[in-house]
Amino acid sequence: MWRYREAIPVSHPVSYCEGFTPIVREKISGKKVHLKLEYLFPSGSFKDRGASVLISKAKELGFNHVVEDSSGNAGAAIAAYSAKAGITCDIYVPEGTSLGKLTQIAAYGANLHVVKGSREATTKTAMNAARQHYYASHIWNPYFLQGTKTLSYEITEQLGWKAPDTMICPVGHGTLLLGAYLGFKELKEASIIDHIPRIIGIQTENCPPLAKAWKKGNKTYTKITKKQTIAEGISIAEPVRAPQIIEAVKRTYGDIFTVSEDQILCALKVALKKGYYIEPTSATALAGLNTIDDLGETVIPLTGTGLKATEKIGRILS
Repeated sequence: MWRYREAIPVSHPVSYCEGFTPIVREKISGKKVHLKLEYLFPSGSFKDRGASVLISKAKELGFNHVVEDSSGNAGAAIAAYSAKAGITCDIYVPEGTSLGKLTQIAAYGANLHVVKGSREATTKTAMNAARQHYYASHIWNPYFLQGTKTLSYEITEQLGWKAPDTMICPVGHGTLLLGAYLGFKELKEASIIDHIPRIIGIQTENCPPLAKAWKKGNKTYTKITKKQTIAEGISIAEPVRAPQIIEAVKRTYGDIFTVSEDQILCALKVALKKGYYIEPTSATALAGLNTIDDLGETVIPLTGTGLKATEKIGRILS
């Protein structure tokens, strides 16, 4: 992804030569789409894009200790790039996080803290810890989005320097959706593409604060009672960038809606049988295909590897 370094505001990359993940043509639910294989990153998710830029900036600024809170993938990414940069790292995760992700974070040498309670309680705990150290938050830190925007650059280049008509992605805190919007917006402003794709965010029925807000025409998230979901990566009841997410979707004439747990399970099984070993959160976007018409040329990022959720996938298959 550092082929685009002139558009990324850091001087010295902390990098594993990540990025430029494959984009493949596939038929899902009777519809032809492009799948962007974002699970083929060093730490196993698209979050490496943001972590590479964020940790590069932290190192550039001279920080030697960072704090992050995450439901798993972002924590693993920050831990991996902190290890590469030689930076001490504390990762806070909510109880119930997949064992594979916990093992991965600890294996990188990060100090792992499992917090009892909700994802939101985890954030509060991490923010208290960040009073003493740099808060390398994938949610709050703007440099994270400077990394995830490269997804749009790659898609555009891989499609022959043109933008797709539609992009569908799972959305929790919105770091993928907002990064994609930022990237396409910059490309449009530079006259490299002639339009910004319609961006569609998918949430699970068990945790739909953005989808409910979108349906009601609200400008920020709607308070909900969160239920258990297999899509743990987007189980976010209080997305702090909700106004930005809603505005980005609105500006692209997009949509935000929900899919059921059963729809996610079905989509996951379809993906697995086609050879894409993804985690359940990644299947959320695929599950939304049945609800959307007039897609045009469509890209769906497959966001995280199933290797982090093998136990969960095993239970699903049995």
